[in-house]
Amino acid sequence: MDKPRHTRHVKNDPSECSHHGSSAAVDSDDVLNLEEVADDIASAIGTRFLVTEALDPATSSPGAVETANFNNISFVEVAVPSPLYRTFDYIWPFASPAVAGLRVTVPFGRRSVTAFVICSKSTTEVPAGKLKRVSRCLESEPLLGPDMVELLSWAGRYYRYPLGEVFATALPAPLRKGESAALERSEIYRVPSQPGCDNLTTRAPIQKALFEVIKAAGKTGLPASELSSVTRGWRRPINQLIDKGLVEKFEVEDLPQNQSHETAKQLSDEQQLAFESVRDALGGYQAFLLNGVTGSGKTEVYLQLIQEVLSSNQQVLVLVPEISLTPQLLQRFRRRLDGCLVCLHSAMSDRERMQNWLLAAAGKADVVIGTRSAVFTPLPALGLVVIDEEHDASLKQQDGFRYHARDLALLRARNCAVPVLMGTATPSLESLRNVEAGRFKELSLTERAAGASSPTIALLDIRRRPLREGLSDRLIEAMRKHIDEDGQVVVFLNRRGFAPTLICNDCGSPANCARCDAHMTVHARLAVLRCHHCGAERPLPSVCEDCSSENLDRVGCGTERVEAALIELFPDVGVLRIDRDSTRRKGALQQHLQTATDGDAQILVGTQMLAKGHHFPNVTLVGVLDSDRGLYGTDFRSLEQMGQLIVQVAGRAGRETRPGTVLVQTRNPENPLLQTLVFEGYERFAEQLMSERRVSGLPPFAHVCLIRAEAVSAEEPRRFLDKIAHTVRMHARTLNVTDIAEDEVESMDWFGPVPAPMERLAGRYRAQLLLLANRRSVLNRALGIIIDNFHETADARRVRWSMDVDPLDFY
Repeated sequence: MDKPRHTRHVKNDPSECSHHGSSAAVDSDDVLNLEEVADDIASAIGTRFLVTEALDPATSSPGAVETANFNNISFVEVAVPSPLYRTFDYIWPFASPAVAGLRVTVPFGRRSVTAFVICSKSTTEVPAGKLKRVSRCLESEPLLGPDMVELLSWAGRYYRYPLGEVFATALPAPLRKGESAALERSEIYRVPSQPGCDNLTTRAPIQKALFEVIKAAGKTGLPASELSSVTRGWRRPINQLIDKGLVEKFEVEDLPQNQSHETAKQLSDEQQLAFESVRDALGGYQAFLLNGVTGSGKTEVYLQLIQEVLSSNQQVLVLVPEISLTPQLLQRFRRRLDGCLVCLHSAMSDRERMQNWLLAAAGKADVVIGTRSAVFTPLPALGLVVIDEEHDASLKQQDGFRYHARDLALLRARNCAVPVLMGTATPSLESLRNVEAGRFKELSLTERAAGASSPTIALLDIRRRPLREGLSDRLIEAMRKHIDEDGQVVVFLNRRGFAPTLICNDCGSPANCARCDAHMTVHARLAVLRCHHCGAERPLPSVCEDCSSENLDRVGCGTERVEAALIELFPDVGVLRIDRDSTRRKGALQQHLQTATDGDAQILVGTQMLAKGHHFPNVTLVGVLDSDRGLYGTDFRSLEQMGQLIVQVAGRAGRETRPGTVLVQTRNPENPLLQTLVFEGYERFAEQLMSERRVSGLPPFAHVCLIRAEAVSAEEPRRFLDKIAHTVRMHARTLNVTDIAEDEVESMDWFGPVPAPMERLAGRYRAQLLLLANRRSVLNRALGIIIDNFHETADARRVRWSMDVDPLDFY
């Protein structure tokens, strides 16, 4: 039946806070509120769904405990970081009112933990004897404003993850642990306008030296960090100068201010149209897909829009999928933008991340550039959201709280009434579906910027041809030609290490991981075998571990092996490898990227870290090795990801005035999809994939949740998922209903449980159950039933299990 529309309802009244319980057991006000949110963001995400489910009044019980009323006592509902799908009530013992988003310390079991206030309450269903008090309120003003509380609460319900863990994810590690949220301050020393009188020349030479340095700094003063260059033991003499009235100390907040030194570039007609379309939407919500070929100047459009927003004293959030994109992007932004620019990503220290997070939350950071977790950064004056490489799977968290940063950014932009701009050269099928449905507005950049031409792409058939460590003779010949012409070459292989397998040629036994169903990868430079799944490592053996034969063969190629071959083939040319192994040391990635950009290494070898978003002006040739892996992937997204990766790495060639060439090695040159991708382009390739997905009823034309379970025995995960599948079957009639408006049958299918593609990982056995529905509401109801029936049962405690809503990785 048709759902009634309701006015927007915000829970400010303490009496309207919903009862804490499972995600499906909420009161009617909460259901109406959440349905309103679902309606509001349906066009942003591209689906219609219920965030939570109301219990049928005819079948639900009101609860075992009567509501308790306490005169002159208030309560708070808090989210505690724990695996439990519920919130908890505590007595609020403070005179100041409780506000949603505050951090508090509460007793929880035998521990004291940092929790988060969801709302205040005048009544509670918890018996008086069981109620505990909030021990401490950690700040007077909430770190998370109403918009962030709403976003995180929605995300917890949508992705079916414990709310306390969701809130903890949003904060930097020190703040999760209850540390002070004060911004770091620097000590500044200066000479006062009327300094005291004293002769420092003969009696105090160190004081004299310090006084002269500080005096030379003028009214702005000198930071304490610069005084150590005068003398290491400067603390005592500086305090003596302060006692004499010759120097005064004050503190200022550390606020990094950037000064631009480049002017905006002239936009092409297509760039100008894209810029004006988004500029005209500022001040309201609209989702834009900036679909531009590689090198078409998407970043220039970002920059000019950001300048427009900053001129209105608003903040900008820029999301990038991987850390490897952050250094170059930040460098370019710093050349062009004034103000406070900060980064947020996992390569930073906890202190650095907290400082930058607090600058953003205080409204002092003008631009925040970060990876997926930056979507949770509070921004009180948010004016624009930019998502670079919106198609990239790295925007989806693959463990724990499995959120998708792109989708949450869309919701956040809608709630804050600001536009969101998603840039890519290879749009995800979900985004193309949203364009097709009119939910996103597509902006096209079909030509490369600054007169550069698109690279020429060709397939190299390597069947029955000799390979030298994965390199064909035709590719090696092409590399020589481009190097002789002072061009730069990129060799792309999305597999790190020296060789993926070590095999005994006598008994045929491979070197397997003792904890995973996987071969161990050879890392020749370190002389170790390493499992790329669990991280296990052992020395590289000299004899077979099964038959003691010395006849061992390193089978297959990784980036380390290709690098070694290229050094041998081109001894007079610099070869640089960029992958996760070569960039582990702090600062190594930025150093390698700068070396590549400067052209100091003529041959670049790397994984997908090298493929995305980088601008290497001297690259004229790209060679793609082992392109066929995506043709035989384990899930339906493999082909889409293969096409995106090939197009992205091909885009590194010919980005300046010199034309580029891309050579793709393959043993399947007649493959229809590969032919379409190379000779007709990504747009036509995506259309074919979309047609196949529509016929097969797969995303983006269906909604999916992958339920995973693991345990130390192989039987337990399968047994647990069997019970979930049985429960879903038992409720099939209530899940599969007919929509009277369209006579469309809402349906849900389930597949499994089956062993995971890699059944044993890190010593634990894994199984999975796939739920697939043609309507979001059907899937959501099913997940609510599963949580209600299993989240605190003995069966659930015998396994580790998780729900992955909208999964990208089925491995």
